[in-house]
Amino acid sequence: MAITKELIEDKIEVVGDYKTIQVRTATVIKEDGVELSRSFHRHTVDCVSSVQADDDSWTHTDTNVSGESAEVQGIATAVWTDEVKELKKLSVENATI
Repeated sequence: MAITKELIEDKIEVVGDYKTIQVRTATVIKEDGVELSRSFHRHTVDCVSSVQADDDSWTHTDTNVSGESAEVQGIATAVWTDEVKELKKLSVENATI
């Protein structure tokens, strides 16, 4: 009896004006090749992170996707254009006015 655990990125979606990447990972437990259970975890990845200082200035940092799968990295490279990043930054800054 061999019990195995697999992590599978089974769904990757790009949503919204700022091309947020949503990743669903399935955890599959199998015994002798027969699936016993499957559970899901989701996380999102935005193109930039933004922090507002006490003086109301903003710091925007491009998201580091090096910890993501090669597929997610490729999607981020393709959809996170400079224009998308600028629009996201402006949206964050204007949302607090």
